[in-house]
Amino acid sequence: MLGLIIGLLLLVFYGIFEYYRNKYYRKKIPVIIHVNGTRGKSSVTRLIAAGLRAGGKRVIAKTTGSAPVLIFENGNETPIVRHYGANIKEQPKILRFTAKRNAEILVLECMAVTPEYQWVTEHKIVNCNICVITNSRLDHLDVMGPGIRNVTLSLCNTLPPDGKAYTAEKKMFKLMKKQADKLNTELIQSDETSVTDEEMRGFSHIEHKENVALSLKLCENFGIDRKAALESMYKAKADVGATEIFEIDHACKKIFFSHSFAANDPESTEFLVKHIIGLHPHIKSVGIVLSTRADRMFRSKLLVDMVKKINYSKLILVGQQTASIKSYATARNIPAKNIVDLGWVTGEKLVEETCKFPGEEILLLGIGNIHGNGGIIADYFKERKV
Repeated sequence: MLGLIIGLLLLVFYGIFEYYRNKYYRKKIPVIIHVNGTRGKSSVTRLIAAGLRAGGKRVIAKTTGSAPVLIFENGNETPIVRHYGANIKEQPKILRFTAKRNAEILVLECMAVTPEYQWVTEHKIVNCNICVITNSRLDHLDVMGPGIRNVTLSLCNTLPPDGKAYTAEKKMFKLMKKQADKLNTELIQSDETSVTDEEMRGFSHIEHKENVALSLKLCENFGIDRKAALESMYKAKADVGATEIFEIDHACKKIFFSHSFAANDPESTEFLVKHIIGLHPHIKSVGIVLSTRADRMFRSKLLVDMVKKINYSKLILVGQQTASIKSYATARNIPAKNIVDLGWVTGEKLVEETCKFPGEEILLLGIGNIHGNGGIIADYFKERKV
């Protein structure tokens, strides 16, 4: 019994020590920008950091998305190795690292999903000066739902009291503004029309105007020259989940594969898929490759409903529990003849199957989940791109 009491006391004292140590290091960081939102967090974190570097700021950035990385002051980066999975206890370590390097600004992607953890991360660990909420979309409804209002309120848990916040969100802006006003937080909305098509051509990967506009708007707050910020953003390394289009030759056919697995909410995915199809209007054979996961079945079903709005040739199911998703798709009036169920598949097998499609050129659009079978397929095309 005595040993148990001593153990509990040590645990309590350790918790108190960690709390005050985090506060100590937090005070040594002049500015923290906490990036939250449904889609585009990793990309916006990278864009903001790049833009701020253009102004001579000493910036550390950390992304959480498809592959977590730590980005140094010169733009170089190193992957973050997790032995026990993602945990918000990772964030205090980043604060200590940043403080010890005497960086001026930390751009930190929020890694919490549940409303409670989002609040704890911001108000007990990060205490940001500036919050960014990229957007609010229907995703992670199992923990943030059941509807878009609930998702938005959850994201607003990272708004800083008496601080400043930026967002590209339009539909739920009024609700965000209401929550910000309660905290005396200034909420600034960016406008994607402020970015021209010509400016977007500087990116080597497919970037979203709303992400760029949002990042530029925040950089204005620090007096960064727009042109210099953009030039730095062009040079910044794209996130591993960023949409790219790979071209390969196989069996006398040319296959274009769009890695769009990271955009896994229906609204973002629909926008991206239609955009990419619009870039290849001459290709008639279009396959939607839906990567499914057993723990993300609800997401897969939402994407099946979205696919009905797309002009495509075949819906190709890969990954886990594809038979269940096929049954759902046919029940939603997608003809069985338009569905190809490959289950867990290699990139080679996928290509062999799609080469049966008519025409000399084929466009494949990978959607759903980057982790699992999606990542294997994306790596296959990356290694063989022309």
